[in-house]
Amino acid sequence: MTAQLNPCGDVAVLVPAAGAGVRLGPGRPKALRLLAGEPLLVHAVRRLAAAPSVHSIVVAAPIAEVAGVRALLAPIAPVTVVPGGAERQASVAAALAAVPAGPEIVLVHDAARALTPPALVESVAAAVRAGHEAVIPVLPVVDTIKEVDTDEMVRGTVDRGALRAVQTPQGFRRAVLTAAHAAAVDALTDDAGLVEKQGVPVHCVPGSEHALKITRPFDLALAEHLLATAP
Repeated sequence: MTAQLNPCGDVAVLVPAAGAGVRLGPGRPKALRLLAGEPLLVHAVRRLAAAPSVHSIVVAAPIAEVAGVRALLAPIAPVTVVPGGAERQASVAAALAAVPAGPEIVLVHDAARALTPPALVESVAAAVRAGHEAVIPVLPVVDTIKEVDTDEMVRGTVDRGALRAVQTPQGFRRAVLTAAHAAAVDALTDDAGLVEKQGVPVHCVPGSEHALKITRPFDLALAEHLLATAP
């Protein structure tokens, strides 16, 4: 059954899903790899569509897969699918350009974080709605972190107390994200980095252990376990 998005919602979600996923090994683009028999992208979109504030979802798919992704997602939710770019940043920009009029909060979410709970989507959106122009979900860093040189020799130990591991969805005022992409020069790994370059303060909210990024075969196995043991 197709989920119905909220026509009165104030949130648009961009899903860059054009990456190859080399670290997962050979196969289809990462967003289309199977998790419990369904593509990662299907799991991600299903959870996004379950968030009450979401008005629209725009997916940037691999160019050769656009028609297939439209057909794949049609039974899940009314999603707009556009061709993605060679890099993540280009895919986000393409999806941002396709956001319909209305939503003033824009979230950017990795398809590889396929098990992100709808509650985290709502938490990020609520923080933007409360007045923060940029919001990221984070988890404390639990491992000891060493700084090393090019010869793999330790230069020092980093104080992990001030470090956070960043997840998605990342949330922004629409105008802030649009301006950051328009001004982008260097390719960065996340959109919060782009707005930081523009001097915009970035607020943190608690992330979720379920919002793990599926990058390696081990991550896929862990996600399978989480799905199998979910209440």
